[in-house]
Amino acid sequence: MTYDAHHEDGTRLGMRVAVAGGTGLVGRYVVDELVAAGQEPVVLARSRGVDLVTGAGLDAALAGVEAVVDVSNVTTTSAKKSRAFFDSVSHHLLDAGARAGVRHHVALSIVGIDRVGLGYYQGKLRQEAVVQGGPTPWTVLRATQFHEFAQQTLDRIPGPLAVVPRMRTQPVAAREVGRHLVRLALAAPQGMAPELAGPRVEQMVDMVRRLLRARHQRRPLLPVKLPGATGAAMTGDGLLPTGQCVRGSQTFDAWLAENVAQGG
Repeated sequence: MTYDAHHEDGTRLGMRVAVAGGTGLVGRYVVDELVAAGQEPVVLARSRGVDLVTGAGLDAALAGVEAVVDVSNVTTTSAKKSRAFFDSVSHHLLDAGARAGVRHHVALSIVGIDRVGLGYYQGKLRQEAVVQGGPTPWTVLRATQFHEFAQQTLDRIPGPLAVVPRMRTQPVAAREVGRHLVRLALAAPQGMAPELAGPRVEQMVDMVRRLLRARHQRRPLLPVKLPGATGAAMTGDGLLPTGQCVRGSQTFDAWLAENVAQGG
């Protein structure tokens, strides 16, 4: 490995950077961006012999790793299951990272999790707390929903009815999230990083409608507003960035043209 080689911007080449959840949606982009940046990604996933929930295989996988990017995920609406997953994974990553001498822990989180009371978000809040209280210098990036979220929402219920939550979001391309996470991982730890959002505010119901049109599918849409304060926050500004914010460049329509037109 060429630890003495550097990019023009001073970034060292050949750094081993572990990607927890590196086979997932954002994780694959993180791995690609690390390779493009001349770094050495180490994928932490069950398919690579690492169980993030139990910690099995982590010590061996993190040997020589200098930074960890955690984009691991669990599909659940249960606050209990979400908290248990992110608490366990974060503790295992941080403990094994400390033993391995990891110098920077980067975690991906979500804009608005402290304002919108979804069960899944309780787990992300727990993740942030564990990282902030851990032994390793850290960076947390809160990003908005991905453009891909419309597709995930549509595919979660096979049909014929498409049930879509009423929500305002400022969606960002998962590829741009992956690129930004790599920039953060290769820089000095900065605590809570400026939030990352897409270029424009969208309504999720409209996004799904445009996705159906692009797929040439006809399915009746059933917009659903969640009850109480959670629904009010989702249809209001609860999921939108506040204060200093980094903007992605790809719009949802551009993402549709690139991905759905090609059968994505």
